[in-house]
Amino acid sequence: MKDFKPLVKRIFKLLISIFLLISLVFLGLYVYNSNPSYFVKEKIAAKDWVPKDILLEIADGYVAKDVEYGYRLLSETSKWMGPMAEDPKMHFSGNNMSCTNCHLKGGTQAGSASWVGVTNRFPQYNGRSNKDITIEDRINGCMERSMNGKKLPEKSEEMKAMVAYMEWISENLPKDREEEFKGYPELQVPNVAVNLETGKALFTKECIVCHGENGQGILLADASKGYQYPPLWGADSYNDGAGMHRVLTAAQFIKGNMPFGQASYNNPSLTDEEAFHLAGYINSFDRPKMKNTEGDYPDLKKKPVSTSYGPWADNFSAEQHKYGPFSPIINYYKEKYDMNKTK
Repeated sequence: MKDFKPLVKRIFKLLISIFLLISLVFLGLYVYNSNPSYFVKEKIAAKDWVPKDILLEIADGYVAKDVEYGYRLLSETSKWMGPMAEDPKMHFSGNNMSCTNCHLKGGTQAGSASWVGVTNRFPQYNGRSNKDITIEDRINGCMERSMNGKKLPEKSEEMKAMVAYMEWISENLPKDREEEFKGYPELQVPNVAVNLETGKALFTKECIVCHGENGQGILLADASKGYQYPPLWGADSYNDGAGMHRVLTAAQFIKGNMPFGQASYNNPSLTDEEAFHLAGYINSFDRPKMKNTEGDYPDLKKKPVSTSYGPWADNFSAEQHKYGPFSPIINYYKEKYDMNKTK
């Protein structure tokens, strides 16, 4: 009789397992019939694809901790790794701007140097350093220039989290939508120099409501999180080594995104020439100075024509490199070096 006891126990365990398995199958069938989308992902047409909304996903509890941390770092930069960070060791950003003050809508807005698909484009050649760089190098370039701060350790938790967020918003990006999220809209370069009076009039008309008469922006209600609308010049803005300090780059950004909430990548509000004069006016004011810019662009021929600091591979004046007209400079590089420069 004793020999049968172990067999009975095994049979009982087997029956329990079968019962649980059948229960799970029926539960799965019930859930599937109630909501098939839990099991089958509908194929989204490329034109209908949109990046995920981080705030909705956080509210629903669907976001990994590193992705959420990356979003916080990028959208509340001052609080987490800038002047407002409680830990002095985390003071990497030198101003109180957030990365998302320029990379709009959490880096998902086309035409604002979106992060959608960006990690797939690295490593890539960078003219400023004259070598291939990683996405981490690119982030640190922004930290030193746009954020007027210093580099993060490449293997740090913060760097990994920011890259994780960029990869997360890029999931399932259709191949034929990739180009849309790269960089800024194209700009037809005007054949004139910046007119500061025209730029000032445009600023007064289009920009004061968000950035203020003195261009110093508006802080969020919780000032530790930085700016709702960033300062466009002055001590708390990007430094003169940043890409946004180049008139043609700033004009591209303005064309695709400003006035905020009105312009878009496919439907600009300002003309190319208006964006051009406005960019020149904004960049006519004082801002922090980037150190050692003379080391930028070891191959000077690859320096963007609207880079305001020298040296250059030409004899055009610093004034013309800052405010234009840029067409003569562009033509010079085409004739002398057979280079087709667009900015």
